Amino acid sequence: MNKIVTATLLGALTIPAFAAEFVTIGTGGVTGTYYPTGGAICRLVNKYKKETKIRCSVESTGGSVYNINTIKNGELDFGIAQSDVVYQASNGTGKFEGKTVKKLKSVMAIYPELLTLVTRKDANINGIADVKGKRINLGNPGSGNEATALTLFDASGIKKDDLSFAGALKASEMPDALRDNKIDGYFYMVGHPTANIKDASNSVDVQITPLKGDNIDALIKKYPYFAKADVPAGMYKGNPDAVPTFGVKAVLVTSDDVSEKAVYTTVKAILENFDKFKKLHPAYNNITKESLLDGLSAPLHEGAKKYFKEAGLL
Repeated sequence: MNKIVTATLLGALTIPAFAAEFVTIGTGGVTGTYYPTGGAICRLVNKYKKETKIRCSVESTGGSVYNINTIKNGELDFGIAQSDVVYQASNGTGKFEGKTVKKLKSVMAIYPELLTLVTRKDANINGIADVKGKRINLGNPGSGNEATALTLFDASGIKKDDLSFAGALKASEMPDALRDNKIDGYFYMVGHPTANIKDASNSVDVQITPLKGDNIDALIKKYPYFAKADVPAGMYKGNPDAVPTFGVKAVLVTSDDVSEKAVYTTVKAILENFDKFKKLHPAYNNITKESLLDGLSAPLHEGAKKYFKEAGLL
């Protein structure tokens, strides 16, 4: 969103200064991976603010669906969202049934996100079928977290009514609810490691529950933006082995209405400081410049296309 910055001299004379462009990135809960990712991107963009006149700020939000809707309404310039939710918004399916977001554009796919079922060990939840009759948090309404959990339920023949309690807590509230025995488990679509699950595993005995089987195989076949992956071994207290699950990509998205210059500058800031960027969060350990173009389910913004071509990646 362009704003003309004015300089006021001696409290009376107002002189127009340079036209600065202020961009805001919508993220997720502060204990997740979206929020520090938005912060990492803004730090790199702001490193060049004197030359580019682009200022970047980050906002904690309700997650994927919220970010896309807010971009559509022109209230956010960028947002981080799950690739499956981006696909739904671009194709008018799922949470966006009949409401295609035509202006939605991809900037880059950042890192893999895995659907993680965190449960109390004393709840004896050893697979998706065991959630029936349990108190499970699906995610706050309007989050990709909730959307993916419900997609898994559908593929597994499970209904929300099969739970004794279907929670709608925000990500930041889930570890405390698990510790206080208000819920038996929660779904979290996230990059690993995350402070959220570390907090939970440090305060109560937790199990990362495997999500595998014919239902998962069928789900991945039906929705090609999903892929199998493992929550790495030894990442959380009491969970020494790798745990099978599936996931998507965390994608930085924007709108057609956001300037080519702002998007180009953002991509350039990340790519030209890529080694530094990779060190900003452990979830980025295995990403490559090439992987930034994998898992995009909305067309690339012209500004992103321009820089990726210059970098020889397109």
